[in-house]
Amino acid sequence: MGRNSVLIDLPEFTIRQVAVSEMDNNVYLITVKSSGAQILIDAADEPSTCLRLIDSAKADAAVAPRLHAIVTTHSHWDHIRALKEVAQATGATTVAGTEDVGQIEVTCGLKIDRHVEHGDYLQLEGFLIPVIGLRGHTPGSIALAVERPDQPTHLFTGDSLFPGGVGNTNRDPARFKSLWTDVSERLFDCYDDDSVVHPGHGKPTTLGAERPHLGEWAARGW
Repeated sequence: MGRNSVLIDLPEFTIRQVAVSEMDNNVYLITVKSSGAQILIDAADEPSTCLRLIDSAKADAAVAPRLHAIVTTHSHWDHIRALKEVAQATGATTVAGTEDVGQIEVTCGLKIDRHVEHGDYLQLEGFLIPVIGLRGHTPGSIALAVERPDQPTHLFTGDSLFPGGVGNTNRDPARFKSLWTDVSERLFDCYDDDSVVHPGHGKPTTLGAERPHLGEWAARGW
C-alpha cells in the first residue's frame, strides 16, 4: 500500500507523490490550484493507489481537479504496469517519448496519444512544462521541468538521474555517454543548483548536491 504525501505546496500548484510496488516506484501528481488541471507522472503500478492519489488532491484546487495527461518517463515495465487501467478510468491523454512509444504500446496494449521529443512542451492551463529528452537509460526517456519565476524548478527525471548518479545503462559505454551528456547539457547546464530532482525511485535531491560529482560519474562510467 502506498503512502500519499504533499511534497510541494505553493500558491500556484501542489505536487503529491506515492511510492508503489516492490520496486519502490514514485508516482507524481501535479495539480494547478486555480484550475484543477492535473498531470500524473508514471502510472507505475497499483492502479487503485494511483487513483487514490488523484482523489487525494481534491482539496488542492479551488475547483474540482481533472486529470489532463498521464506522462510516462520511459518504457520499462516497472513504470507502466498501471498505465492502461488508470488511463481507462480517467480518460486522460497518454504521453511518452517518441522512441519509447512502440514498446509501451506493445507492453500495455494501449495507444499512446501524444509522442513528444526534447524541446516540446506540455500545456497545463497557464503552465508550459518543458519536455527534456535524456537518451540512454532508454532511447526515448524524458524528464519534465516545472518552472515558475523566483521559485526552484522541479525536475521529474524518471530513471535518468538519481541521487548519486545517472540511470542504469547496463555498462554500455555508448549509452552511458549519451545519458551523461544529455543530463549534463540539458539539466545541469540549464537549471540552477536549487532545482529539485524528483527521481523515479527513492528520495529527491538537488542539482547543487549532485553537480560536484559529474566528473566522478564520467570517470567511473556508470
